[in-house]
Amino acid sequence: MVCKLKKSLYGLKQSSRQCYKCFDSFIRGKNNTRSHYDSCVYHNKLPEREYIYLLLYVDDTLISFKSRSTIDKLKKDLSSEFEMKDLGEAKKMLGMEIERDRRSGKVSLTQKEYLKKVLQRFNINSDTKSVNTPLAPHFKLKTTISHTTVEEREYMTRVPYGSAVGSLMYAMVCTKPDLSRPISMISRYMHDPGRGHWEAVKWVLQLSRVP
Repeated sequence: MVCKLKKSLYGLKQSSRQCYKCFDSFIRGKNNTRSHYDSCVYHNKLPEREYIYLLLYVDDTLISFKSRSTIDKLKKDLSSEFEMKDLGEAKKMLGMEIERDRRSGKVSLTQKEYLKKVLQRFNINSDTKSVNTPLAPHFKLKTTISHTTVEEREYMTRVPYGSAVGSLMYAMVCTKPDLSRPISMISRYMHDPGRGHWEAVKWVLQLSRVP
C-alpha cells in the first residue's frame, strides 16, 4: 500500500522544487519571461518599452520598476494566488543591505552587518588594527602534510578554518570582489591547514573590515 500526495508538504525533499514549479507556472502565465541566465529572474516588457523585473529566492521576492502603480499591480496579482506579506521598500536581502542615493539615482549593496557578525564569530575585535594589503609578504603558505607537528595538528582540529573561509567566500561573491585573490590562496589548504594558514585567514578577516 502506498499513499499519493496530491499536494507537496513542507519539509519534504521535493517541496522547494514543487513550490518553484507552482510559482514559475503562475508568473509565466502573467506574460513574464524567465531569464535564460538565471532561472529565478523574470522580466516583462511593458507597452512603454520598459522592463519590470522580479527576482525570486526561495520564498523571498524583489520587484524592480520605476512606477509604483505597476509594482502594486504585480503585487496584487501575486497576492491573489499566494499567501504573502508586503514588507515595503527592500532594505535587506540575503545578508546584503540595500542603500539608495535618490539624489544621484544610485543603488549600492553592502554587507556591513554580515561582516560584523563574521568578525565577532571568529573573535576579531573591533579595535583590532585593520589591514589593506591582500596578503602581506611574510605569509609563506605551503602544503603542511610533512611539516606540521602533532601538537599543531591537534591545535588545528579546534580551529574553524573551513567555516571562516566559507564565510569570507560569501562576502567575496556578493560585495567584496577585492577579497578574491587572498581567498583563492587560503582556500587551497582546506584539507590540511597549519597555524600559518590560520594566521593568513585572520589577516583576510581583518582585511574585510576595510570599507
